[in-house]
Amino acid sequence: MFENLNWWEIAALLMLALLIFGERLPKVIGDGLRMLRSLRQMAQNATTDLSRELGTDIQLQDLHPKAFIRKHVLSEDDEAALRKPLQGLFEDVKTDLNGVKTDLNGVKSNLTEAAKPAPKPAPSAAPAAPAPRAIDMDAT
Repeated sequence: MFENLNWWEIAALLMLALLIFGERLPKVIGDGLRMLRSLRQMAQNATTDLSRELGTDIQLQDLHPKAFIRKHVLSEDDEAALRKPLQGLFEDVKTDLNGVKTDLNGVKSNLTEAAKPAPKPAPSAAPAAPAPRAIDMDAT
């Protein structure tokens, strides 16, 4: 629920709540928790009533339209018949993507090898230093 808030923002919200509600903050929190419990109880009662009316065991997750149709309308054979052509397409796309991935990894390895600097040749022998020149002081 608070995954996009950092600790400073949560602390600021708590301080704001304390400033707004003051001494009534514990009572407000208690009322909020009681309301949450009553909402959960109403949802549980609704699923129990729906389950009893449909004559089947139904869970709250089963009320999602896709899950409801999958569980209560389609048989397993119907679902398998619907999945079969799509499964073949999925396998084809998967093999194509694996081939592309292999090709890209090959290109990547070729680029990294080409980007490496060429090794410097090892010095075979130190070049001979030029002989010092003699300066003729008498020539001037």
